Amino acid sequence: MSLLIKSAVILDASQPGLNRKKRDLLIEGGRISRIASRIDPPKNCRTLTFPNLHVSPGWFDSSVSFGEPGFEERETISNGLAVAAASGFTGVVLNPNTRPVPDTSGDIVFLKDASRKAVTELYPMGALSMGSRGEDLAELYDMHGAGAVAFSDYKNAVSNPNLLKLALLYTQGFDGLVHSFPQDEHLGRKGQMHEGEVSVRLGLRGIPSLAEELQIVRDLAILEYTGGRLHIPMISTARSAALIGAARKKGLDVTCSVAIHNLAYTEEKLESFDSAYKVLPPLRTKKDRKALQKALAENIIDFVTTDHNPMDIEEKRQEFDRAAYGTLGLESAFGILNKLFGTDRAVDFLCRGRSRFGAPEVLMREGERAVLTLFDPQSTYTLEKDHLGSASKNSMFLGEELQGKAYGVVVGSRTNL
Repeated sequence: MSLLIKSAVILDASQPGLNRKKRDLLIEGGRISRIASRIDPPKNCRTLTFPNLHVSPGWFDSSVSFGEPGFEERETISNGLAVAAASGFTGVVLNPNTRPVPDTSGDIVFLKDASRKAVTELYPMGALSMGSRGEDLAELYDMHGAGAVAFSDYKNAVSNPNLLKLALLYTQGFDGLVHSFPQDEHLGRKGQMHEGEVSVRLGLRGIPSLAEELQIVRDLAILEYTGGRLHIPMISTARSAALIGAARKKGLDVTCSVAIHNLAYTEEKLESFDSAYKVLPPLRTKKDRKALQKALAENIIDFVTTDHNPMDIEEKRQEFDRAAYGTLGLESAFGILNKLFGTDRAVDFLCRGRSRFGAPEVLMREGERAVLTLFDPQSTYTLEKDHLGSASKNSMFLGEELQGKAYGVVVGSRTNL
């Protein structure tokens, strides 16, 4: 079946002659066959029309968690990908924080098979070490062959420097991407929030900025020694951004991301002892937030992530020091970024990251595969639980006024609209 998208404002900065123009787009056989001011629908064509419709290349998220296998009560792969599609994401990278963790090629095959019927495309990461225990390298090459796009122990820091060294050396043989979560496990152990004036006042054990920055200094030194490709996910401090920017100027192949909630909120949110705001890395200071926003705008930070991490109510509604880390982020991502940075930059940020993870680049041109996000950038609403499609409801953005909403996506011949 062909699709005709009518009267959509195109947002694609790579095409100055088309950017911000209102056009019709005809999709046939999963490809954009025509873009024009007016297209009459051919036979057996479905027409898509929405108020204030805008369309951009498909959005991409480099860090989402679901639950399946092992934590299906938090989220299944099927529903998680449906939520991603409804939130405007055409591709997501899945974190290896399930039970068991995916540390063999068979595990990667399972994840790929479980996502085949979804509209949003799933790019699984494999565990960096067996069982994510930080002792022995997992089956990196075999997982790469099965479709793993990177290797990570998620938020288990690589405490053994020799393990990181071996991983960076070994993965060069097949151009693999290594993740290292930026937190020294000794400095950050049992921390509940950012270490500073607010944590002292609240009597909560803190996670100092030093825990993140010291780990990054170590990891960059190892990268400089070994070579290879390193990604540092979800940095949260001003100095972290500066360290990575300096390393890149030296020619090191390193990228980094920032979680959207670290761009939006600060440590003051924890004064209510609301565990919805308990995340890792923690919400930091106003100075850090400002520096992260600036580093993202200047491309020192490569891309944003929702760090979408469903947790069921039993894991969140308990004493603060026992509550789980994590927040939902897919449903609120565009509404927060659009409010903070404006539509053009928000869309730019959401389109970044594909090439780093080996996902095909998206070109919104005639003859290219259709990978599109449809949205309204002007709609405003207050986020309520009814807006959340996730099985878990642990969003720190509940009650926040958002600006802009996704209608859905088109990926090849599939759409959720």
